[in-house]
Amino acid sequence: MTRPKGGMTGRAWKFGDNVDTDAIIPGKYLVLNSSQDLAKHAFENVRPNFAHQVINGDIVVAGENFGCGSSREHAPLALRDNVSIVIARSFARIFFRNAINIGLPVIECDTTEIEDGDILHVDLENGSIYDETRKKEYAITPFPPFIKNIIEAGGLVEYVKSGTQLKKREPRETETDLPW
Repeated sequence: MTRPKGGMTGRAWKFGDNVDTDAIIPGKYLVLNSSQDLAKHAFENVRPNFAHQVINGDIVVAGENFGCGSSREHAPLALRDNVSIVIARSFARIFFRNAINIGLPVIECDTTEIEDGDILHVDLENGSIYDETRKKEYAITPFPPFIKNIIEAGGLVEYVKSGTQLKKREPRETETDLPW
């Protein structure tokens, strides 16, 4: 097995199942609106040293139902500046959408064998995660083109401002299923 080329590499910060938005960013910080200010308090109550030890590009890895709880956009925003991607076995639907909308990539994958501190290489283009520590590769489903474009633009607002969707018609999966 060889390490994939391209992509992003970072240290895994492993969390368990049902990590809710209050664990990601405590409610008392919802008065903050900048991602830089929120990042200083990410996981403050569950991993007090996270904000001080996370290095730009590190990767959050979790189990089932990551981002459950409230629908606050603050939770993925608190991660966006320091975390390159969030990988979990599953996500709460609203967290998943909020993350994509602010340009934070989120990938569903079996994370059972990934441990805290593992060095991961994520290749979104080719659909793979390579655990350099354990010498193990995981296949992931690449993003559809319109989701990839939203993430690359830095989020939905920047994507719409860019006019990309108007310059080239991006087919959606459901459009091919319509009878008209």
